Order: sequence, then C-alpha cells, then structure tokens
Amino acid sequence: MIRRAAEPPDQLAFPFAPVPRTGDELLSALRPMGLARIRTCTLTRNRRVMVSWTGDTLRVHAGYCRAPAEVWAALVRFVEGRTRAERAAGRAALLAWPLPADAPVRRRRLASTHPDDAAAQARLAAEHARLNAERFGGALATIPVHLSRRLARRLGHYAPAGDGAPAEIVIARRHLRRHGWAAALETLLHEMVHQWQAETGRSLDHGRDFRAKAREVGCAPRATWRGPA
Repeated sequence: MIRRAAEPPDQLAFPFAPVPRTGDELLSALRPMGLARIRTCTLTRNRRVMVSWTGDTLRVHAGYCRAPAEVWAALVRFVEGRTRAERAAGRAALLAWPLPADAPVRRRRLASTHPDDAAAQARLAAEHARLNAERFGGALATIPVHLSRRLARRLGHYAPAGDGAPAEIVIARRHLRRHGWAAALETLLHEMVHQWQAETGRSLDHGRDFRAKAREVGCAPRATWRGPA
C-alpha cells in the first residue's frame, strides 16, 4: 500500500542539517518523511529528468541533496502520492526549486544503428509514426528509433530525454532477426507505451497504468517475447 507522505521532521529545516552525500544518505533522510516504496536511490546529474523511479529504484538529481525540507517533502509526495493531483503538486514544487548552478551536466550516450541496418531502421521509424497515429491518436512525440546490434539481454528499451540527450527507442537487431517483424513491432508498441508514460508524467514501470494502456492499444502487457525461437 502506498502511504501518504508524513509532515517533515522539524530538524530537517535547520540550516545545520547534514547534506546527504550519497543516494543511501538521501534515502535515509527521506524515509522518515514517508518514502516507503523505494529501496534504492541513485544520484544523477541529469538536468532534464531530475527525478524518476522504476519499481523500487529512485533516481534523483544530486542537486536536491541541498534542497530545503519542503522540497524533500514534495519529492516524497511525487513518489508516494495517492492521487494524480497530489503527485502533480509534488512534481510542480520540485520543478520550481532551482538546482545549484554548479551542478554539472552529464550527457547520456546515444544509441546508434549500423549502416547495414539503415533500411530496417527506416521501417521502424515509419512503423512508429503509423502506430502513433493509429493507436495513440498521434499524441506521442516523434523520436529516434534505433536497431541495435549491442542490445543482447533485452528485446528493446525506451530511454526518456535526459543527460543532454533526446528520448529514444532501441530495438534489438537479434530480436528482429530471430523472431521477425511481427514480434519486433509488438516490442516497439510496448516501448511506445513507456514513451506515453514519460510524456504524460507517469513513472516508467509495468504497473496498473502501463497494463491498462497496453491493453487499450493492443499490446500484450509483458516485457519478454515468448514466441518461437
């Protein structure tokens, strides 16, 4: 059960409160404020996606370690809020707080497509546009779709914009070659549901919102392909 965020302890507002130096230290400071669902916290330098979580893993821009107690409380509301309005209020407060000017920007490494796979990548881009129009009413942004020869453990993945890089979808070339276009397009649609999550302010996970949207657009709400090898 998601618990409502508690009021921040008074001592966190004191100017001499220690500044967390690691994700674990920040997590220890947030737990008394009601952060219950998170087990792991990682500090980042991403200025475009400043707070995000998947499952029980939280990613937070390191600049928030120096934020006042009310901003930490907003972070807890963003993650633990029981209603969309409560989460939206927490998100607004997080975005309103200016990050320290000296926080450096780290650039995420972009995926790339082998020149020999250019035709397949072009088809994936066209299929993204078609599925966007047919299944999402054209609401999704046009983003790069790469065919990767390096992606071995996963069939595909969606990376939200951040670390100085745009959002992108990557499909494993091995998956396309082994399972064919029908399976690859189902994976593409799966990743587009994650794109919808990111663009509508939802967390990137396979929870209730994901499963409902997947069924709505005609995508099996699972992350692995179980067809013939």
